[in-house]
Amino acid sequence: MAYLLQQLANAVPLAALYAALAFGYCIAFGVTRRADITYGAIFAFSGQMFLIFTEVGWNVLWLVLPAALAFGAGMALIYALGAGLVIGRTVMRPLAHASANAMLVAALGVLLMLTEIARLASASRSLWLPPFLNRPVIFWQAGTFQVTLTVIQMLNTALMLAILLAGHRILTRSRWGRIWRAVTDEALGAKLCGVDADRVFLMAYAVAALVAAVCGILATAYYGTMDFGAGLMFGLKIVLIAAAGGYADPLRSAGGAAAIGFVETLWGGYGPLVWRDPVIVSLLVFWLVIGQRERLIP
Repeated sequence: MAYLLQQLANAVPLAALYAALAFGYCIAFGVTRRADITYGAIFAFSGQMFLIFTEVGWNVLWLVLPAALAFGAGMALIYALGAGLVIGRTVMRPLAHASANAMLVAALGVLLMLTEIARLASASRSLWLPPFLNRPVIFWQAGTFQVTLTVIQMLNTALMLAILLAGHRILTRSRWGRIWRAVTDEALGAKLCGVDADRVFLMAYAVAALVAAVCGILATAYYGTMDFGAGLMFGLKIVLIAAAGGYADPLRSAGGAAAIGFVETLWGGYGPLVWRDPVIVSLLVFWLVIGQRERLIP
């Protein structure tokens, strides 16, 4: 029982990460209507920039660790958001209404470009952050077995949930949210009503890039590193995970992604670890192809 509770506790941070990423992905998907692996590339790129600039702050600027981490996070946000704006304006917006294959090829090229930029900037080194905020907090104890989460796991979960709540409130209560919904429902009709659909497209892509960047920083702070291959893996994984709850509703997509986070963690705790990713991806593909009638915005 205690082991199961620990696995469920371990699943909470991963579920929150998947939920936040799926929420941001659906904001961009609403205006692109295309599977976009560059979202995962921005996630990984943000984490890599966080590592690089934290090292600069520590070794070059001689900052104390909290200041170096803050410097790295600030620069990572600037670079990732800038990359998102450039990609949205120059690549995704012109190709959004072209064939799906054209956008997929362009997205793959963008992913490779961001990966190479990060690799060259770090001189092909694997950078690691020192452990911090890793004090365990005990939730329950059975004999000598303790159910715990670390401070950074709890902090990351709280921040990602805050992203979900703030994003949902903006989409449902604000004027921009109504305009975003109008553009996702019918871009041409929104244009005829005086809405600048191109501007909404760019803002939606920037918001999605911001969510991916924040999640990349938080994930890197917890895991300690972000490797060069993470962009492709997360890009493919997020496309499938976001589909678990459906692309049409960001909050529903976040809920489906959170469920996948729990399933993935429980498989890692009870099943063979080497089969975890193949099984999860296979289940997602099965759900998409066989069990899911995607209710996309017409």
